[in-house]
Formats: sequence, C-alpha cells, structure tokens
Amino acid sequence: QVHIVEFGGGSVQTGGSLRLSCVISGSMFQHNTLAWYRQTPGSQRDLVAVSTFHNRTSYADSVKGRFTISRDNSKTTLYLQMNNLKPEDTAVYYCNVGHWDSGYFPSNFWGQGTQVTVSS
Repeated sequence: QVHIVEFGGGSVQTGGSLRLSCVISGSMFQHNTLAWYRQTPGSQRDLVAVSTFHNRTSYADSVKGRFTISRDNSKTTLYLQMNNLKPEDTAVYYCNVGHWDSGYFPSNFWGQGTQVTVSS
C-alpha cells in the first residue's frame, strides 16, 4: 500500500517562494518516476514537473525556469522548489508515483494535497 503525504504549501505574495515536500512510503521510491500535479476548482489536475528514477526532469512550460523538482531517495521524499510565484500558480498541489514511457503515466495513488495561494 502506497501512502503519500504532501506539505509545505501556504500563502505568499507575487514573487515569493515556497518549497513543497512529499513523503512517499510503501513503494520502491528510488525505482519510480515521480511527479507533481496541481489543480484549481473546476479544472482538471495538470502535470507540473516530473522526476524519473534516472534523475531526469521535465516541466510544464508555465513553470520552466521558476520551479525545480528534486528527490531524496534516502528520505523517500520528493520536493518542489517554487520561486518567483505568480497568482496563476494558486492551486492544490499533489504528488504522484507513476511511470515514464514517452510521457508520464500517473498511478491512482494520491495524497491529500497542499494548498498554495499567491496573492498579487
């Protein structure tokens, strides 16, 4: 059974920074591709960033150059450093354990999410 807990969200002003963390247990963390998603009310959950088990990363165009995904296999923790935040980054952020095959394929394992609110 995979258990996921995200935390680190909060309220910041435009231009501010936050670091999200996601602790994942019950999976072969170091062998998995991991991702961050975000979702606003009434919208689908959108892929934000991916970290493969080869330590390759990819990002949505909207966050490139501002967000950095990283992982600590010894702590089975996934991170998302978010800099130069904008109001359009406001969302609930989720992490996911999935796999990569010419694109990211999410699993059905999700945490409760962590709210990020950016005010102008």
